[in-house]
Amino acid sequence: MRTLILLRHGESVWNAADRFAGWADVPLSDVGREEAAGAGVLLAKAGLLPDVVHTSLLRRAISTADIALDAAERHWIPVRRTWRLNERHYGALQGRLREEVRTRFGDERFMAWRRSYDVAPPPAEQGAVVAGDRNARYRHLGVTIPATESLKDVLARLLPYWESAICADLHVGRTVLLVAHGNVLRALISHLEQIPSDAIRQITVPTGKPIRCELTDGLRLKFVAARDCQHRPLR
Repeated sequence: MRTLILLRHGESVWNAADRFAGWADVPLSDVGREEAAGAGVLLAKAGLLPDVVHTSLLRRAISTADIALDAAERHWIPVRRTWRLNERHYGALQGRLREEVRTRFGDERFMAWRRSYDVAPPPAEQGAVVAGDRNARYRHLGVTIPATESLKDVLARLLPYWESAICADLHVGRTVLLVAHGNVLRALISHLEQIPSDAIRQITVPTGKPIRCELTDGLRLKFVAARDCQHRPLR
């Protein structure tokens, strides 16, 4: 059995304000920092001590990983960061209030942009601050920032890193903590559980709650320790 721990970052200030964040680099709220510390305490109590952490290049995930590891007394383990674990790019919706978008475009289109598998929001305009297309961290890496993404797009850019880096750690017996974002974790769960694309909208991942996944030697999902709706966090 291989152990993978999934952790969505704690509440961000834009989660609290009900804004689309995507690649916008917003910090944790006070509640989010408490959630991150609580996640680390839960990991320690459960004896789930990670050997390595993988996270995104966005501060809400980085901060969550740092705080959780400190609370679990695992602050010294390797941390690997990649843009491939960044949240889904919400295009022109980034920075906008969700209720404003729902009111303007209607429930059906709003839910398609938020929860469907292959429908992307309208693209961000080039040069938009929340698009992140002028961010030095991505220029340095030679990464072309998307103008918008569907969940299908997220899975496509996530899988090469999953297969080359995370699976490599799992294969040698490391307990892996993956600290990422709601849509990244939804995409990975759909891949591990082989969930049909029309059922993916039902997957929910709460902020700041570790989810323990046990995988077979072939890295197929054996079971999820607990479920919230579909996936419950550790208690």
